[in-house]
Amino acid sequence: MSSIVSSMREFAHPARKEMAAIDLNRAITNTLTIARNEYADVAELETDLCQMPPVTCHIDQINQVVLNLVVNAAHAIGDVFKSSGTKGHLSVRTRLDGEDVVISVSDTGPGIPEAIREHIFEPFFTTKDVGKGTGQGLALAWKVVTEKHGGALTYETVLGKGTTFFARLPCAGNRPALIGAA
Repeated sequence: MSSIVSSMREFAHPARKEMAAIDLNRAITNTLTIARNEYADVAELETDLCQMPPVTCHIDQINQVVLNLVVNAAHAIGDVFKSSGTKGHLSVRTRLDGEDVVISVSDTGPGIPEAIREHIFEPFFTTKDVGKGTGQGLALAWKVVTEKHGGALTYETVLGKGTTFFARLPCAGNRPALIGAA
């Protein structure tokens, strides 16, 4: 119980206007504690959080990104769990890649159908039943990672196998947008 309360305190840390250097792995661990009720019944959790220097970011925003990705993964796994009765697998990893840190969130859900892939980061786009989702989670995550932190949010998906989202953030904080870059 005390770890949940501690995680809630850190997760709900008051928003700062400026970025600050934080322990990203600790933030992710706190977010996973808060989100546990979303995934515990449908998935086994695996974490692989590499050692890294402090990451300069807006911690409240990155907490929200990780929470959105984990909740979406849990819901995708839950869709498979309903029909199979077998727990899925949720994996959260961090790694250093040059001057960036990459957070990956993988699920063993049904994968993203090709027909909707170009829409998943659009505001209000959802595949969930009415009342189950707002269509804001991935749109918000994309905006926070790309526009507010100068990073990238990408994914890989295989139908029937699952999806992995990759949030790439510069360790030193927001870098200027690359004009004309692909």
